[in-house]
Amino acid sequence: MAATANATPPPPTLVIASGNPGKVREFGALLADLGLRVQPQPEGLEVEETGTTFAANARLKAAAAARATGCWALADDSGLSVTALGGAPGVHSARYGASDAARIDRLLRELAGSCDRSARFTAALALADPGGAVRLEVEGICPGTILEVPRGGGGFGYDPVFFVPEAGLSFAEMAPAQKAVLGHRGRAFALLVPRLQELLA
Repeated sequence: MAATANATPPPPTLVIASGNPGKVREFGALLADLGLRVQPQPEGLEVEETGTTFAANARLKAAAAARATGCWALADDSGLSVTALGGAPGVHSARYGASDAARIDRLLRELAGSCDRSARFTAALALADPGGAVRLEVEGICPGTILEVPRGGGGFGYDPVFFVPEAGLSFAEMAPAQKAVLGHRGRAFALLVPRLQELLA
């Protein structure tokens, strides 16, 4: 049977430049109101993160995923910057240890005895068109402090030791909806979504 002339076109596809299922789900939830078909990057796609900033790494990943799929692609690069450690772990946040527990342990050891425990989480988002050209970039920042001991059972990564004074909670103690508003990624998406709607309209 022939398709009718007024058949609804399929929703635009947006590739999330990540192989992390948790991140793809989180992005999908943050973009739920846009009517997009969200999918992960192709299995086996590896992008060397050679940038010296979060924004540079986000651009690299978005462009690579777009070129590999021929679709619009969204990438983020995010991490923790601690004042007393000169901004470390920074772009090396995910490689600061072999596991979440190891990364937290190293962070707390390196901060032992420090009076200044101020820190911030940064999320840089980059959107590339199907040809791989970066068309949109935003950055969200959440200021906080590093706790002396982990608190809370939610979240991932450094969430149990990152305390947000505005909420009086660590990221790991927050409900997902609260973290989506106050967190660095949520703040970045609040900037991204209206501009993304315009681009894909």
